[in-house]
Amino acid sequence: MTEDRVLRRPLEGVRVLAVEQYIAGPYCTMLLADAGAEVIKVERPGTGDPRRTIGPFVQTQDGQKVSGGFLEYNRSKKSLTLNMADEQGKAIFRALVSQVDVVVENLRPGAMDRLGLGYRQLAELNPRIIYASITGFGQLEGYRGPYWQWPALDIVVEAMGGIMHMVGYEDRPPLSTFYGMADVYSGLVNAYGIMLALYDREITGRGQWVDTSMYDCMVAFNERSVALHSLTGEVPCRGRERVLGPRGAYLAADGYVAINIPTDDMWKRLATVLGREDLVEDERTRTGPARAQNDALVRVAIESWLEGRTRASAIAALIEAGVPAGPVQTAEDLASCPQAEARRMLLEVPEPGLPGLRLARTAARLSHAPEVTAARAPRLGEHTAEILGSWLGYGPADIQALRAAQVV
Repeated sequence: MTEDRVLRRPLEGVRVLAVEQYIAGPYCTMLLADAGAEVIKVERPGTGDPRRTIGPFVQTQDGQKVSGGFLEYNRSKKSLTLNMADEQGKAIFRALVSQVDVVVENLRPGAMDRLGLGYRQLAELNPRIIYASITGFGQLEGYRGPYWQWPALDIVVEAMGGIMHMVGYEDRPPLSTFYGMADVYSGLVNAYGIMLALYDREITGRGQWVDTSMYDCMVAFNERSVALHSLTGEVPCRGRERVLGPRGAYLAADGYVAINIPTDDMWKRLATVLGREDLVEDERTRTGPARAQNDALVRVAIESWLEGRTRASAIAALIEAGVPAGPVQTAEDLASCPQAEARRMLLEVPEPGLPGLRLARTAARLSHAPEVTAARAPRLGEHTAEILGSWLGYGPADIQALRAAQVV
């Protein structure tokens, strides 16, 4: 028997009911599924998660056109179609809530309350329930700001949380980071909140509401700007570093090398590698703020040394001298990166008709848990009969009647 077979996945036995769509909620529950939780994804009959309609699309072996974006965030889950606006659908949902540990939802603020399925209603059915919501600005009473009912997508909260202000060039408009960053980070924070609530429940026996605001997540993510403004009164600006340097990507013969020098001691090491020991005591480059102010001078020194050198040879010399450096990698580079391979960061997902499909693994790694494995993303409503039958005791005739009434 191998070690993986005797080790326990951390969330085995935890059941999650997910009323989720797009990225933030699905990413959160994907993390839970990777850790062994049984995740039931509740979707609208006929249409499902809107993410199913967003490309790029791929053709599977069974002839279905599947959204690549949906595959990305929904592996290892089960799909239950349920009309939650219908009274029978609500009754089914409530019956399921009595048998789960966690409910995750990322609908518009108040949507679940309007259905009669908000935290307070569900906690009456199951006092141990952990109800975890993700919205743009949060909705827990006592913490509702003026924007709490606003709809929000990733770029909106990136902007309002100060992230966009820090991305790009000083003389050009602000830029977003990359697609879905705010959603992914908010999903991660929500999963963290669920872990805290599960631990607390082990001690108190009581469930609670995990209220995750995407805006809050971006403000927290932007903590350096907040701290610098509080300490100095200055407003940090994009494309201009005031405190540290050099810090950036520098051109070599075959691509870019990222270098970050946070201390003067490390700067001395870099200057020695560059053959520019004269810059160690030069007033223009002696300190971090001075190097930041004279970034153009520093860049010329670094890129003059990099000219004609490959990334690999330059990085080898820098690492040997104790200078943090690495290649700026593309998705193609990551697919063959030896570090990603050693860490098993690209997870093989068995999707019929898509051999070799690899998706990014959950980053957390535990010494006494088996390796993460993945099942394919579910087809719409694929597990409806299984869940209604095994969880709630519905027979084939009952399920057929629900289908005829478009409840499932």
